[in-house]
Amino acid sequence: MKGVLVVVDGLGDLPSPIMNGETALDAARTINMDFFASRGKMGYMYTVRPGFIPESDEAVISIFGNDLISSSRGQLEARGAKMKLTRGDLAFRVNFGTIDSYEKGNILDRRAGRTLSTKEAEILGKAINKIKVPVKFEFKPTIQHRAALVFRGGFSDNISGNDLVYSQGETKITNKISKCKALDEDENTYYTVNVVNEFLEKVYEVLKEHPVNIERVKRGLMPANFLFLRGAGVEPPKLKKYPKWVSANYMPMEIGFSKVSEMKNYSFEYPKLSGIDAYENLWKGLRKACKHAIKVVKKSCKKCDYIYIHLKETDLPGHDNKPVEKKLMLEYIDMTLFKFLRNFCPAKNIKVAITGDHSTPCRLKNHSADPVPVLIYSGETEVKGERTFCEKEAMGGELGEIAAGKDFLKRIGFNK
Repeated sequence: MKGVLVVVDGLGDLPSPIMNGETALDAARTINMDFFASRGKMGYMYTVRPGFIPESDEAVISIFGNDLISSSRGQLEARGAKMKLTRGDLAFRVNFGTIDSYEKGNILDRRAGRTLSTKEAEILGKAINKIKVPVKFEFKPTIQHRAALVFRGGFSDNISGNDLVYSQGETKITNKISKCKALDEDENTYYTVNVVNEFLEKVYEVLKEHPVNIERVKRGLMPANFLFLRGAGVEPPKLKKYPKWVSANYMPMEIGFSKVSEMKNYSFEYPKLSGIDAYENLWKGLRKACKHAIKVVKKSCKKCDYIYIHLKETDLPGHDNKPVEKKLMLEYIDMTLFKFLRNFCPAKNIKVAITGDHSTPCRLKNHSADPVPVLIYSGETEVKGERTFCEKEAMGGELGEIAAGKDFLKRIGFNK
């Protein structure tokens, strides 16, 4: 094996007053990442391009050398959820969320408070799949508030989602739902929009008085009474192939990406959310993810050229403005996965690359166009000085700026 690439979701951040003007990565004690930083090279990267605010799928597609038009979030999500797709099927990534009413359209929470249990999501999913609309469709809950949705038939994907905060490459501050809109004048596009909007209206009617949601309100929880759709896609992804890579990924989008890219993916069943403590569930997932990644590296080091590891949990504290939680997660990753890599990789002359897919500044509670730090360790033994892997030091690092994610693998010396 030649190298290990670790993508820490939402890694980039901005100074936070809660952290005395530091970022979570600045404040975190990361002795093992710092070991690599003191011997390797650092820089910073715009995972798509400067000024662009990427979603995770856009960032991953880009840093593996693809154009954004090569795939859609919906197609990757559905494939990662093991849903069968044929050409013309329209796929979406979906969140269960909370609105005050369909008429008023005020968004109260885009993730139903992160408290939707696996059992609740499955029950609501069954009710949704019984909705009568003029076309066939399949709705599948995946992990926590996430789901995938596929409309069967010959549809257009040139339509917007129903939440404008997910507009490609930019953030629109809005707390109102929007009907899906046609983005061209084609008759099929208008037909598609009408079908999807009719479906969403019926979803609200089914969910608003569902026993699961009535019980959630009684318990003081947000009802999961609406669906937020994004990443419409009908075309099969056309991504570069990486058959000599192994993937250690467990979220539907990353699984779908790895499969389409012809990586051998090793996954695990994510812990089910059974109570109302979303972060207890996230910590269970993170512990399992780090343990799984170590196992995959050990198992695959003689069977592949490179391994791609994507850790999702660190993105969530950014969305929730919880920098202390983000710091603790980074420290845990350092003391588990990176401690192992520090002991395992140098002796075998294996490169280690660390970066993020995008910045999720806690104080913004959303993705931003800010660059992410990059670290590449290529087996060097000479200590270049005591250095810390963080945004500030990465901005002045030897690698300099990587202005386009498409150039990332080439710049760090990871080949197909």
